This record gives sequence, C-alpha cells and structure tokens, in this order.
Amino acid sequence: MFDTHVNLHGEPFADDLEAVLDRARTSGVNRFLAICDRFDNFPAVLDIAKTHNDIWCSAGVHPHHSKDFQSLQIEELIEAAANPKVVAIGETGLDFHYGYSAEEDQVLSLRKHISAARQTGLPLILHTREADNLMAEILEEEYAQGPFQSLLHCYTGGADLAQRALALGAFVSVSGILSFKSASEVRAVIADVPMERIILETDCPYLAPVPMRGRRNEPAYLPYVADALANLKGLTPEKVKQITDENAVRLFSKVAAS
Repeated sequence: MFDTHVNLHGEPFADDLEAVLDRARTSGVNRFLAICDRFDNFPAVLDIAKTHNDIWCSAGVHPHHSKDFQSLQIEELIEAAANPKVVAIGETGLDFHYGYSAEEDQVLSLRKHISAARQTGLPLILHTREADNLMAEILEEEYAQGPFQSLLHCYTGGADLAQRALALGAFVSVSGILSFKSASEVRAVIADVPMERIILETDCPYLAPVPMRGRRNEPAYLPYVADALANLKGLTPEKVKQITDENAVRLFSKVAAS
C-alpha cells in the first residue's frame, strides 16, 4: 500500500518516528508521501524523505499558511521540485472554514502552485474546505490555460466539485473519514468516483479511522481506510489495495521512476 498523505515532521512523531514507520511497514504500507505544510518546513520534510528509501515528499504551502508566504515565487517551487525525492506540489488549496489566511492570499498561492505543477509536470495536491465553487472555477480556468494533474486530497467536498475535477482528469483520495458514522455524505460522493481515480491516505496524525478513532493516527492504520472503501464499493480489501496502489503509482509517476 501507498500512504499518499502523511504529516511526519514536527512534534506528533518527534519521539517515535522510526517505530511508527516500522509498524506501518508491518501492516503492508511500503510507500509514503510526506507532505510539506509550510515552505520553511520543506528542508525538514525533505530530510525525512532523503533518509528513508520508501518515503518521498511534496513542496508547497497549505492554504492556512498562505498569508505567511505571500512573497513565495513560482521558481522556488520549481527549484524544490527538481529534487529526485520531490514527487508532488502542495498541499495547496482553499480553506474558508477557519479563515487563517485571507481569501485573496489563498487564491494567489493556489495559482502559483498550479503554475508550478503545470511547469514541472508533477501532480498538485489540493485541500478544499467550504470553497467548492471557487475551487472548481479556478481549476477549470487554469486548466484551459494549460493542463496539469490534480488530486483532491482527503476529499470531503460535494459532488459538483468532485465531478468537475474528475472531468479535468483529477484523482480523489480518501482517508479515515470514510469510516466515520457521520460521514454518509462523503460516502455518497465517493460512491460515484470511479475506482481508477481513487487513492488512499491516512493524513496522519489526524483523522484516525474506525476502530482507532480518538488515537493519534498512524500510517499503520491505512488498511482500515482500505476496508472502508471496500465496504462502500463492494470489493474485497485486497482488490481495493491493489487498485489504489496502482493508481497512486500512476499518479505519482516520479516515485516509480526513482
């Protein structure tokens, strides 16, 4: 399995990262994508990837932090992406739930990341919360200027954005949220996403799946996400693991090439 979204740097895993990774490998996870949330954390994220043969990383700025990186240049993202261990741009996007960064700062940052993804050919990892319509409009507008590959990560948005993004060739990733009793709307949206466009993630240390809810999430819990998707799609967990792993390697093609 390929855990396509792990947040390994920082305090949550500072004391036991190697043990966490060993548990994940024992559970069947053999690839990890470590996510960059702030561009000033990129060296730390890259270092984790460089020191583990089965970990790769992204380069980018989470929408929450876009206000802190208004001067970030597209060329900086492109330069970071030249590293063999960097296989994606992001995560970027729009999140209007908390308002940590102004809308205009988030939009500007998103467009810079899109440009970097377009120029490097790397997939763009997108975070969207309470911004479905604007996200769809920006993706369609930017795609018309030149294609790029995108991923709706940890998707909890509506059917409209999902289908509009799928029409642009996007992939969709599912997390432990799919197993939550309260997530019936999410399951309804994912039910209409073709299996060939779905990948798995934990988004650890957040969003531990049932039956691990309330604990720190770990990549070792990725099989529970696979179970939830298998239940939804009427497939065996083994088939889900096979399909989603193939999808993830196809999306993050630089991993297969390294």
